[in-house]
Amino acid sequence: MAADTSEQTQEELILGFLSEGGDAYLSGEVLSSKLGLSRTAVWKRVEALRLKGYVIEAVPARGYRLVEVPDRLSALELGPLLGTRDLGRVIHHHETIGSTNEAAFRRAQDGAEHGEVVVAEQQTAGKGRRGRAWASPAGLNLYFSAILRPELPPQRAPELTLVAAVALAEALREAGSDAAIKWPNDVQIGGRKVAGILTELSAEPERVHFVVVGVGVNLNSTLEHFPEELRESATSLSIALGKRVARAAFTAALWTRLEEWLDRYLEAGFEPVRARWKALSSTLGQDVLVRTDRSELRGRAEDIDPSGALLVRTEAGVLERVLAGDVERLRPRQDVRSS
Repeated sequence: MAADTSEQTQEELILGFLSEGGDAYLSGEVLSSKLGLSRTAVWKRVEALRLKGYVIEAVPARGYRLVEVPDRLSALELGPLLGTRDLGRVIHHHETIGSTNEAAFRRAQDGAEHGEVVVAEQQTAGKGRRGRAWASPAGLNLYFSAILRPELPPQRAPELTLVAAVALAEALREAGSDAAIKWPNDVQIGGRKVAGILTELSAEPERVHFVVVGVGVNLNSTLEHFPEELRESATSLSIALGKRVARAAFTAALWTRLEEWLDRYLEAGFEPVRARWKALSSTLGQDVLVRTDRSELRGRAEDIDPSGALLVRTEAGVLERVLAGDVERLRPRQDVRSS
């Protein structure tokens, strides 16, 4: 059966076939038959891929062989690597964008489906928590926002931030790091921030219309890429590993993890997520200073409750529930009461 005739789909299929072939050559005749195209049309699509940075070797009487893939995050690079059911099956790729979250929010308002993702090579107005900017240099890291349409009451939507944090920490650990989660939505390597999560939603009193989960991961930044004031508190996966990270492979692995955890959460509730979050936490068991919009709180971070709020035991022995705030780890103290 002939494939979809869109040029991008044809290019994705060619890349998929060449990737499956490994170091072997695939003849133009075979590609032509698989795609339902003339050999001239196949050649034109191969030339279009070469213009996008793909190194494709062509040998007369033998065919084509994929030699090198550009370090980009479009559907062409990610499609052949994805093992997800919904997440990332529709990718809106941008070379440069203000904010992937803002773009995803607009698309969701216009009817984008569950699992669609906005991904960018660079952000010029990346958004962090509490209105902060997220440094987003071009071609180095991962910046994406996923549109989710879960069947949830609005009060449970914040739990999705912790779902994403668990998936992200696991993906970073699978890549070889010692990633841990700092409450509520930062991921650290060696105590330095490597990734952040920003969740935004549209809802009415009884149901969620959609949730946008935005993720920024420092994959290949060097210290020089960070603003000077962040160089002592930020890091990247490549700094931690001492080698460059293949962005498309990491992205595909992360999206697989995220979909798996979303499925588990929607089937079994928040408790499995909570248990795994606690195991991955760098905050629990630590003396902390929590700054909220209205006050400061010092104490021992003891737990997160069934809704994801942080439970802090103060110096006076009172257990305080913190819904939002910035957490700073303090030097250990001996006088915080545990009951």
